[in-house]
Order: sequence, then C-alpha cells, then structure tokens
Amino acid sequence: MEPVEIRKILVANRGEIAVRILRACREMGISAVAVYSQADEHALHVRRASEAIELGPAAPSESYLHAARILQAARQSGAQAIHPGYGFLSENAAFARAVVQAGLVFIGPGAAAIEAMGDKARAREQMQAAGVPVVPGHHGAADDQSLAEAARRIGFPILVKATAGGGGKGMRIAHDEGELDEALAAARREAEHAFGDDRLILEKYIRGARHVEIQILADAHGNTIHLNERECSIQRRHQKIIEEAPSPLLDSELRARMGSAAVAAAQAVGYTGAGTVEFIVDPEEGAYYFLEMNTRLQVEHPVTEMTTGLDLVQLQIQLASAQPLPAALRAARPPLGHAIECRLYAEDPANQFLPAAGPVLRFRPPEGPGIRVDSGVESGDQVTTHYDPLLAKIIVHAADRDSAIRRMQAALRDTVLLGLTSNLEFLQDIQRHPAFQRGLTTTGFIEEHMADWQPGSDLPIEVLVAAALASRAAPAGRHGRPEAAPDSPWQTLLDFRLGRPST
Repeated sequence: MEPVEIRKILVANRGEIAVRILRACREMGISAVAVYSQADEHALHVRRASEAIELGPAAPSESYLHAARILQAARQSGAQAIHPGYGFLSENAAFARAVVQAGLVFIGPGAAAIEAMGDKARAREQMQAAGVPVVPGHHGAADDQSLAEAARRIGFPILVKATAGGGGKGMRIAHDEGELDEALAAARREAEHAFGDDRLILEKYIRGARHVEIQILADAHGNTIHLNERECSIQRRHQKIIEEAPSPLLDSELRARMGSAAVAAAQAVGYTGAGTVEFIVDPEEGAYYFLEMNTRLQVEHPVTEMTTGLDLVQLQIQLASAQPLPAALRAARPPLGHAIECRLYAEDPANQFLPAAGPVLRFRPPEGPGIRVDSGVESGDQVTTHYDPLLAKIIVHAADRDSAIRRMQAALRDTVLLGLTSNLEFLQDIQRHPAFQRGLTTTGFIEEHMADWQPGSDLPIEVLVAAALASRAAPAGRHGRPEAAPDSPWQTLLDFRLGRPST
C-alpha cells in the first residue's frame, strides 16, 4: 500500500483528548479542525484550534455522536482525515466505514477489525481460535435461562457483561445465585440504554485479579509490535482512575508472553493502527486471560509514551497514512523508568462518585521535572453534565516506582482546583495508601481499602491563600463569562473546601 499525504485532520472529539490530538497535529505541521456542540462553544479544544465547526445542540446524539454532521464538517473544512479520539464514535464500525466511503482516512483500524473486537462474544471465539487464553465463561445463548445454567456450571462469583460496547457499562457481579437475576436484569437495562443491544456474556469473576493491558501498533505492511504493558487495576464502577507502567506485577518473562499474546490477538483480526489488548491476571495462579481489545487510543496512553519516548498520536497518524512502522520500533523495548497517571474527575468520591458540574474558578496544574498534564479545562471554564466528567490527566515519570509515587504525591499536592467537587483528595489518599505503595493494586482496591472514604478537614496554607484570592478577586472568565455568581459560596472563605463547597 502506497503512503498517502494527510495535510488536514478533523478531530471528532472534545475535552483533553481533542487538545492532545490538536497538539500532535501542530507538531507534525498538519492543519487541524475542531468540532464542538453548542455547550462547548468556548471550550478549551475550540480555543486551541485554528478552525472550529459547530455540530449542533449539547446532547451527544445531536453533536459528537452525529456521524452525518461530522462528515459534513470534514467536507466543509477540506480535511483529508478524521481522528475520533476515544469514546463517542471511536469504536463505531459503521462510522469508520462511512468515513472511508466518503473518501477520507479514518485514523484507526478498519471497520472489520472494530466489528470483530466490538462484539465480546465474537472476540472470545476468535481469540480462542488464535490460541489466546480467555477467561472461563459463556458466550453462547443469551436468554436468562441459558445464562443461569451457564453461571451454575462456571461457578460463582460471575461477571455479567454486555456483548457490545465498553467503558464499564452493562457490567454487574453476581456473588451467588441469589444475586444473578438482578445482575442480569440490571446489565440488560444498561446495555440496551447505552448500546441499543441487550445481549450478555458471562465470565468467571477472579478475586484479587489485576487488570493489565498491552499497547500494540500495527501497520498496513504486516508488521505488528507491542509497547509493553500498563497496570490499570485501580477502578471505580469498572472504570480506571489510576494507571501505571510498567506493572508492579509483571517480570520480563511474563511481559514477553503477554506481549506475544497481544500481538497474536491483533493479527487474528487483521488489525492496523494503535490498539490495546486488555487482560485479567490471576496473581495466585500466574495466569492471564484475554478480556477485550480497545480498537482506539486509550485514555491512559501517556504512561506508555513516558516509558518509551514515543508519541502514540503521531504514530497513529503515520500508520493511517499507510507508512510502515519504523524499523527501530520492531525490536523489544524494555520500559524506561516508571510512569503513573491520575485522572482528575469532577465527581464526588464520598457520594458514589456522583458527577459534578459548575464553574472552574481556579485550576492550577502542577509543574516541574517529570510532570505532564493533559487537560481539557482552564480557569474560567464551565463544566456541564452533558459529557464525561474527566477534567485532566496528571502524569509523572521517574527512575523507579517509589520515586514516581513521591513525584505524583507532590504533583497532586501542587494541584489547585477551586469551584468544583473533585476526586483530587481521593487520588492523594490512594497514593499514600500502604497497599498501593506496595504495588498491591487489585481491581477490588477501592472497595477493599477506600469504601468508607471521606474528605479530610485540614487544608494546606497555599490552598487557603488561593481560596482567599478567588473569593476576593473572582475576575471574569474567558470570553467575558463571570467565574462565579456574586452569591456563590466560593466568595466566602469560610465556605471553602478543597474542590467542595460546604453545606
């Protein structure tokens, strides 16, 4: 396949990932076009783009999920390619196919690979055929009676999963037969609402498991490589909040075995581009099992970038241009140092991680050697309830894991976020927890160690000073929007809490 020249890319996403892709395009000398909903007219990714096109109302179905409007925006802008980021249409095979049919380049795998890995039942079958170990489970008949019989045969606890989609939606755990009916019903409801597909599969729920994923790259010339692993076990609602590379669990031998399995998984579906093969690891047995493949860029890709020195977004664009993988990448690359990522969310960890909305009165990200921040907001921005509450990713890199933890602790202490309830203090407490520091990061970590977590009452002096400045000054936000109403509780220092107004 002959390489194609991409001179202009439409970024079909928002938030921090849109900003990240825009930066990669700028460094490559490629023009980039942002799209936005009416709610995002003044969003950071719009301000960072040299060209931006409105898609429609705030609802994702009328904007970021509206394929026809995105394709029209690409034609209007003269873009040759579309980068979907993650979420929204990034793993929608019909959209990928429509992009190609419109004569554009889809910066991601082909529609056939997305379809193969997007259906979990089909993916399990293909992985078994390719010799990749899969979690003991059931991916056959999906009526409740068949699933109940399969659950008794597999043995409890059982993980109920939606056949379509991802992101933790449509997943429930049944610890015994008495919980199975409700788990099936709840998973079906959520799967139908999220994906329009209520089919389910079952997998054996492995207690004390670790969630480890392998980053792969594949070109259109038959070359497929892996770039080592990421540990993603710290999760809430089956969604990751802390990731690190390398995994504290893996040694070089297990890394090589899992890397080879990930490459085999990608090759089994004719994969091209960047992707991630997710595994569950049983530490007691030393066994690993295929979970699913994310046919897109992962939220946590920065920890791989920090431990390889590579830019995965730029590599995505090169691979989509039909360029071969550089020969230097085809040899094994041991991890360089250690990287940790913390996802900063507008949510309340003390109230079932309920998403928050409101003005960002002050956001001061950390700075310093070995610190990177991928952010979707700045001071003065408004966070709405229309989209995922991820605000920013704080990433650190150091020579070893202990040093990376200390650097992350300092980075989180230096982060100032005023005006929104957030998980900032929760992330700090995880980094301080002895189990985390010993590398005991199982998928049940939060339920086991942080279930009764409450925010502390002691505030560092620099945060009190920042609150005082916010309460006294409250300058106008970007584009003339006020950062806080005159009667906002943030105007009173006594009402201040770290990312949390008092009640």
